[in-house]
Amino acid sequence: MMDYRELWKEENDKISERYNLAMERIQEILTEPQVQKPFDNYFVQMARFVGQIDDLARRQAQGELDRLSLEELARLNRQLYEDILPDHYEKSYGNPAYAAGILGKDYGPLLASFYAQLRGAVVFAYECRLTDITILCETFIEIYNRFEGEVPPVKAIRDILYWFNSDYTDVILPYRIREQLDESLSFAKDIILDSDLNDLRYLYRFGEYISDSELKIAGFLNSLPGETIARMAETYVEGYRKGFVVMGRDLSKKRTVAIRYELGFERMIREAIYLFRKLGMEPIIYRAAVWSVTRNSGRKLGYHGVSPNRQYDYDHRYDQAVYLDKAFKDRKLAVLKTAYETWKKEASDFAGPAVVETFGEADFQPLNKPEALSLSKKQEELAIAYSREAMPVINTYVPGEETSFTIIAFPLPDIGKDFEEIFAETIRINTLDYEIYKDIQQKLILALDEAEYVRVTGRKAQGVAGRADGREGDTGSPQGRGGDAGSLARDNETDIRIALHPLADKTKETNFENCVADVNIPLGEVFTSPRLAGTDGLLHVNQVYLGNILYRNLKLWFSDGRVSGYSCDNFDNPEEGKALIRQEILKNHDTLPMGEFAIGTNTAAYAMAENYQITRKLPILIVEKMGPHFAVGDTCYSWSEDSPMYNPDGREVIARDNEISILRKEDVSKAYFGCHLDITIPYSELGDIVAVRPDGTEVFIVRDGSFAVDGTELLNEPLDGVKAVLQNLRQSGGRYETQDKRKAYGKTKKFRGRGFL
Repeated sequence: MMDYRELWKEENDKISERYNLAMERIQEILTEPQVQKPFDNYFVQMARFVGQIDDLARRQAQGELDRLSLEELARLNRQLYEDILPDHYEKSYGNPAYAAGILGKDYGPLLASFYAQLRGAVVFAYECRLTDITILCETFIEIYNRFEGEVPPVKAIRDILYWFNSDYTDVILPYRIREQLDESLSFAKDIILDSDLNDLRYLYRFGEYISDSELKIAGFLNSLPGETIARMAETYVEGYRKGFVVMGRDLSKKRTVAIRYELGFERMIREAIYLFRKLGMEPIIYRAAVWSVTRNSGRKLGYHGVSPNRQYDYDHRYDQAVYLDKAFKDRKLAVLKTAYETWKKEASDFAGPAVVETFGEADFQPLNKPEALSLSKKQEELAIAYSREAMPVINTYVPGEETSFTIIAFPLPDIGKDFEEIFAETIRINTLDYEIYKDIQQKLILALDEAEYVRVTGRKAQGVAGRADGREGDTGSPQGRGGDAGSLARDNETDIRIALHPLADKTKETNFENCVADVNIPLGEVFTSPRLAGTDGLLHVNQVYLGNILYRNLKLWFSDGRVSGYSCDNFDNPEEGKALIRQEILKNHDTLPMGEFAIGTNTAAYAMAENYQITRKLPILIVEKMGPHFAVGDTCYSWSEDSPMYNPDGREVIARDNEISILRKEDVSKAYFGCHLDITIPYSELGDIVAVRPDGTEVFIVRDGSFAVDGTELLNEPLDGVKAVLQNLRQSGGRYETQDKRKAYGKTKKFRGRGFL
């Protein structure tokens, strides 16, 4: 493979004169500042940072960084990211609140947004991409020049930032498309394949912030037997292959797969690369987006490390407010089309992503800062419009009906003292018996297919006050991706009716897909795309983690399948809670439809979560298998509704459309929202799930939190163990004894998968 230094050599040679001139000019700022207070310190700090970048780029180009010790690399890494780490962030110009306090409420947020963008130069230096560094530095000089002498009008600075992002979109966006499709951009893959992974210096070669978490997980994986690593990789790659089989798609027509993961898992990823190659697939491994033009609010798509500061990420999630208008939206869309046309051969070869997620980070409660940039109502509409208009473009070159994906998740050491046990149990959960679950879920589907609609209700409080771990504080059930020990100290108020599609022939058609271990690992759910008309009621979860945010007392009301109201208790001011839901759950839409209703069946995963009291730390990938869940946004089959889908029993899943997605046949821009977010009611908060037939008679799928369909009794063994613990909790006043946990968890033995460790 080509060395990345050589890959960019020709382009770097062309830009070198501009690069050197920019660096010389910026260093003059340190010796002869010509800017009034209070702006002088901002520019001096920025100039010093650019000096660090110049030194970093030159050392990287000469291969000097490869010769540094682990301690030297760690010190350098901290120096590069130190200013935005929590200990320093309160006095960082990257903090919009601090910048506004020093530079003024008009200038501060703008200059903070550019500061955040300039920090992207760190990874550009590691990749030896001098063009990206140069255009950032030239823009910094342009801003500085306007401040020389008199302080410029705010509009002048906003205009510089606007035209910078607009003019360079045709550089930034095409590269982003290319790096997701072009296997020759092998910067990360070369590190993974060519490094001695026992020498943890390799982690610092990526250019990302490296915390103790990445070092610990990499060290832990190095300690595991080769068979365990192989099993992890096999489960991941085989899930990807099975996804194509289940969906009836031909993997042999594709040539590339995108591996997305979090740093520290390189030993598993290396093995996965070899396995994908055996399937005839060449992996592409690209970095999470750095430019604000290509970032997704709240999501990192690509490899990355643990965030140096999640509040910093949150503060800058809407930096596009500086430049987003209709002209920019239209320009970006035109560039997108051109970029895909340029890389259309690579796009046709692309099979879809294979994702490794992690869980276990500390809880994050964001602070809404009025100084942080936010989208206006008009800009929200433009962002939504771009997403809707971009999807048909992408689908033209990467057709949804020809691709698939897989997702798997593992814990981080941050999850606590039981990390190694939890990691082992996660592997077990990821390798549960396919056949057992397939047969049980088939029985659930046969009962559900009798129904005209399904009614889901929450459980009443069980009388255990306080936290199950004995600490004072939040008394709500920590469930949803929430939950310590399954105690429910507050009612779950869910009462919702889900309308199902009529079946013309129940011997040939079904509403629910029998989902086992393929695209979503671990196995364990049956799901459908509901009819919107007649889907009404309240969805309530006492606590739920969605993305990186913990929602307290989350409520969503549905009317004819659309969200008609919402609230949460995250802030003293209810309006702030509504704003958070609108931004992060509804993705700035006024409403979203219910795109999915599912029943999770992985009670073994639930028992694991209760045993270690980690439900609130689990990703939705696992939690969605631990109770009924409801997705807002697109259906499960978006962009592939016309591709037939069959269950193992041969019946076709006909519930692939709803009243909104079917609009694609008339106007595709009205059919999709570009989002799909699952919200789970955990078993500890669940009352009943009842299938109601057209004649009004009822079939209990779940009664009082336990599965009630004949043939599903095995699912209740882990649940019964947890319930026994809860009974002991009530009798002991809230104490949660270790021996009780082990007794409860022992009930899952019939579900044990292949051995490991």
